[in-house]
Amino acid sequence: MRAVYLDQLTLRLLNRWLVERHARWPDTVNPYLLVNCWTAYHPSTPAVSYTGLRGAFPDDVQPRQLWTDRVLDEARRTEDPVHLVRVFGLIPHTAVRCVNAAHPVKASPRIR
Repeated sequence: MRAVYLDQLTLRLLNRWLVERHARWPDTVNPYLLVNCWTAYHPSTPAVSYTGLRGAFPDDVQPRQLWTDRVLDEARRTEDPVHLVRVFGLIPHTAVRCVNAAHPVKASPRIR
């Protein structure tokens, strides 16, 4: 198990969703955070499909793009790849690449 540190906005939205989820499906045994009316009562099925999640976003925004933007924004703020590993579960190599992308002037040249 790993700890995930959330900013205040994410924590507030997560708490609101958990209250809403409990109100809609108080007896669900599905362990996933995101469930819908079909998967709340079927723990053997995935929580929410990509198509279902995609429907919650405007046409010009993709969930993966939003996640990538969030990682890069955090890399701009912290400049710490270890922080990115802890918060987003990235592998160290990817976390370093994100920090280098966010701070190209500070990035060390690649060794060939």
